[in-house]
Amino acid sequence: MDARAIIAAIRRNEALEPAEICSFARGLANGEVSDAQAGAFAMAVCLNGLSDAGRVALTQGMRDSGDVLAWDLPGPVLDKHSTGGVGDCVSLILAPVLAACDVYVPMISGRGLGHTGGTLDKLEAIPGVNTYVSETQFRSIAGEIGCAIVGATGQIAPADRRLYAIRDVTATVESIDLITSSILSKKLAAGLESLILDVKCGTGAFMKTPNEARTLARALVDAANGAGCKTEAMITDMNEPLAPALGNAVEVAICMEVLAGNKTAAPRLYDLSFALCVRLLVMQGENEDKAIGRVSRAIASGAAMERFARMVAALGGPPDMAQDWHTHLPKAPVVGAVTAPEGGQIAAIDGEALGLAVVGLGGGRRVETDSIDPSVGLTEMVGLGDQVARGDPLCILHAADEESAEAAAQAVRAAITIGARGARGPLIIERIT
Repeated sequence: MDARAIIAAIRRNEALEPAEICSFARGLANGEVSDAQAGAFAMAVCLNGLSDAGRVALTQGMRDSGDVLAWDLPGPVLDKHSTGGVGDCVSLILAPVLAACDVYVPMISGRGLGHTGGTLDKLEAIPGVNTYVSETQFRSIAGEIGCAIVGATGQIAPADRRLYAIRDVTATVESIDLITSSILSKKLAAGLESLILDVKCGTGAFMKTPNEARTLARALVDAANGAGCKTEAMITDMNEPLAPALGNAVEVAICMEVLAGNKTAAPRLYDLSFALCVRLLVMQGENEDKAIGRVSRAIASGAAMERFARMVAALGGPPDMAQDWHTHLPKAPVVGAVTAPEGGQIAAIDGEALGLAVVGLGGGRRVETDSIDPSVGLTEMVGLGDQVARGDPLCILHAADEESAEAAAQAVRAAITIGARGARGPLIIERIT
């Protein structure tokens, strides 16, 4: 493997053999590729791109740079991935629901990134939960309970971990090729049979327009299928928070309500979680009506809640989470309403600004070393099209102190536009197969 020759070929827009790209990925993992070469590679790909075959090869090479799990279980091994948004806690619902449908979900998740929350941060808002477990524990929890939501070990896609760190400091994060291979290398290393991708689009997403979301979704679906994993994507609306709660503990609380069958607590969260579960079952060859029935029963019977509670206990959390989640979840000392400065309809919501307001409260990280306050956040958020009068609550704010509460309140008011009319679009915009 000649790293310089590979970089030069990409710079000149010359086609590379898949084996060359795979060898570069191995070099990232074992140290044969220097930091300077990794940065040059990222910049060359960012500027000139890779072919479809090159994108698949980079995904496979980074997947194969570490451990690739194989499963011998009496049911399909499935998963989902979201490209990130605000109030998006689908994973905490989808995994136990599918487990209650005799599906196995070994979910390797991440932490918050920018204005978006991370699944691991949310799960660790539950006292005692530790999402970093050994492969043996991961296998045991997934096999016995049907779902395990954990962080990636150092042996999962180490080439991606190295390249991601380089991209972060070389302004090469926004490359479809590098985003695609980064997302998929970790997911496919989990040994999945099928994968559903939730590609967000709107003010609270990284992809702001439908065209941007469609381009990413198409790249992800084609690369994953090219790498041997049956994959589809849904482009979903993120012009307002998916759930009416933003923050770690408050999002867990909303998920518990949904798992308890309370659809009215978070209708959009419920509907999207339900749709993604059904689609994954259909991708495995199940009749759609039968899949809808199975997902409905998994929630209504309490089976999904039971799976979630068992997973929490297996990760070190309280054994009675299903019954007493309100008792266990941390609560902020300062709680109060953010009120509307005028009357009218909610015409627009800047989801990214709301996410950053939660980060400002301490619910996310500005730098990697920041600690998170799991208790802070926003609840009872208004939605697009809602009618408010002057002085009505826009949301309930949960803060550590009065100073951060006031700053967040100002940010929330600035993020919400009140006008003469407002309406929400469809939750699921498009499906990419």
